[in-house]
Amino acid sequence: MKRITKYMTWSLFAGLLLMTSCEVSELDITEDPNFLTPELSSPDFFITSIQEDFARHLDGDVAGDPNDNFVTGGFQFGDGLSPLGMELTRVMQMRSRDYESTYQDSDVDDEWDNAYRGILFDIRLMTPLAEEAGLTRHLGITQFIEAYVISSLVDFFGDIPYSEAVQAPEIVNAVLDSGESVYDAAQALLDQAVINFTNSTSSNPATDLIYNNDYTKWVKAANTLKMKLYLQTRLVDPGAIDAFNAIVASGNYITDTADDLDFNWPGTSAAQPDNRHPRYGLNYVSNGPGDYASNWLMNDMQVNNDPRLRYYFYRQTSQVPGEEIPPDEQTIRCSLQTPPTHYVSGGFTFCSLPNGYWGRDHGDDEGTPPDGPLRTTWGVYPAGGSFDDGSFRAVAQPTDPASLGGGGVGVTPILNAFMVDFWRAEIALAQGNPAAAQGFMEAGMIKQIAKVQNFASLDTSADLSFEPSTTDVTDFINAEVAAFGAASGDDQWNVLAENYFVAHYGNGIETYNFYRRTGFPNSLQPNREPNPGNFPRSMFYPNQAVTSNSNITQKSTLGVQVFWDNNAAGPSFPFSN
Repeated sequence: MKRITKYMTWSLFAGLLLMTSCEVSELDITEDPNFLTPELSSPDFFITSIQEDFARHLDGDVAGDPNDNFVTGGFQFGDGLSPLGMELTRVMQMRSRDYESTYQDSDVDDEWDNAYRGILFDIRLMTPLAEEAGLTRHLGITQFIEAYVISSLVDFFGDIPYSEAVQAPEIVNAVLDSGESVYDAAQALLDQAVINFTNSTSSNPATDLIYNNDYTKWVKAANTLKMKLYLQTRLVDPGAIDAFNAIVASGNYITDTADDLDFNWPGTSAAQPDNRHPRYGLNYVSNGPGDYASNWLMNDMQVNNDPRLRYYFYRQTSQVPGEEIPPDEQTIRCSLQTPPTHYVSGGFTFCSLPNGYWGRDHGDDEGTPPDGPLRTTWGVYPAGGSFDDGSFRAVAQPTDPASLGGGGVGVTPILNAFMVDFWRAEIALAQGNPAAAQGFMEAGMIKQIAKVQNFASLDTSADLSFEPSTTDVTDFINAEVAAFGAASGDDQWNVLAENYFVAHYGNGIETYNFYRRTGFPNSLQPNREPNPGNFPRSMFYPNQAVTSNSNITQKSTLGVQVFWDNNAAGPSFPFSN
């Protein structure tokens, strides 16, 4: 049985997490004297549960935690929409050679379940309680979260159940609503959220995990999410950019990093519930990291002297077979292989990287060798891991306490000031104003790099003398800005896109959406398999949704495009498969 809702009080400062969960087999509440019922529950318990499930909507869980809605399976390690998007855009490594075997219908059951039977169901239970008590701030927060969740489901699945969803037993086969209508509903929810953030309320939530009851920031976040939705529809809505710019003109959106909407993981518990950043919990373990880092991303950052490299990635070794030391078939089989023809002709890096950056290529599926203590893993940003000071300690726990880094006190970046700058750069470039785009890109880079560098202090055991200097950071930004200015056409889009991808490390929803909106960068490392199938323009509907809802018919391929993606279909669009 699936957990429908959990009630928790979570203080980011004290690290106190109290949770009670209830299980039912249907979407209605079965009253059980052993569990909390909606009539007896507090909206405060709901609001904290909804916010935490919202973060897991993006970043997933640590495999096997019984207190959330995820049961890791298939090719997806840890779940969440963000890792899916990062894999497809080479920000994380994709571990299977063709797309349709990698992104199967059963692999997204958890994300769907968390959205519908977790977040939306809890919102439906809380709303009448909050309305009766005059808790308008509670309502505004859940309206914001609902708007983000339903729009992101459209981004990944296309048409989804919404108007009839979560209404069992009255409606058990909810119809699919068009993605466009769901986006309209999200905009309406955000309008109402702004009203609820600014009108009178009987009381604030006891715990607001995101903004600590600062409703000036919540209003900015709501307007910023509206901007994101307008940007997303710019290809199909002639008025979208004007609507986006109207919010810019108001000035009432996220413009400063201090107002960023992030989910900050407390990192106070490693078990039931595990409230560390999920990528930390999955990788800082006794047998070493479970993820492979993306060779494309690490190579791009090395070649460009990106000052964020030591914050993003932590190396457990200084040498990789096939680079500084002889090839080794046992740990890196491809070190004895010839690069595929399409890698050679495109000049792409293959198999291994220098300086101890031990990752994998896009679509490398060559099993799991005994390389856990050697793989490069998540660093201090965003996962709250270790800052790479060149000490090359193993991250195994608990035998090496000095390697625990930030203990999982990481961040899920959701809506940030730097993102808005990159959105504005995209619009400016699309409208033929590269000078304005250049300025916005520079502003976004400055904000995001500063944000990343603030995380170094989380790793109290690190030698921070290895941090890049101010000159290093300035030189990097100046070089990228100059490269953008010197380029034209596709090359200019590639510079913007590559910097967009690197800056959005930790938020694959944004990279996946950008890639489908623009088709850039077209310089990405291709799949190891020369014919992996068309790039996924959306995910298959979850297996449980198709088998339990007669109104959902499975897609024939992953090539089905969502409503805002009107770019050319299939391989004619400039994706690097």
